[in-house]
Amino acid sequence: MEKKDMLAKILSIIGTVLVWIPILAPVIFGIASLATEGTFHFDYLMPAEFGMLVFAGGALLLLGALRAGTWLVIIAPGIVIAAGSISILNTFGDVEPGSMRWKIAMGLLITYLLATVVTGVGGVLLAMDQFKK
Repeated sequence: MEKKDMLAKILSIIGTVLVWIPILAPVIFGIASLATEGTFHFDYLMPAEFGMLVFAGGALLLLGALRAGTWLVIIAPGIVIAAGSISILNTFGDVEPGSMRWKIAMGLLITYLLATVVTGVGGVLLAMDQFKK
């Protein structure tokens, strides 16, 4: 039983870190550019570009949640919605800024970001749950 708990802890920690990296990276790089260049540059597409980290972390979180038996109701829908929205977004190709396709693409990107944050919050809750006595 102890090995199962240890594996669930490891999966929840690594999965949570992997899911949060794409969300936090643009902010960290923006602050670094502010410190070095004096201008805050924010790349809002970076979380989508690092999507593979989200899905790798999400898979680990799913395994950890299955082993622990908790927080699956938050983590699973978050990953499914993130995967669906980014998959549809990838079919759009180039879009003209301001067009209806661009507005739909931005809506899909926002949906992906929110689903990733929900998954990350689920990962934090799962990890905290694993370390309760």
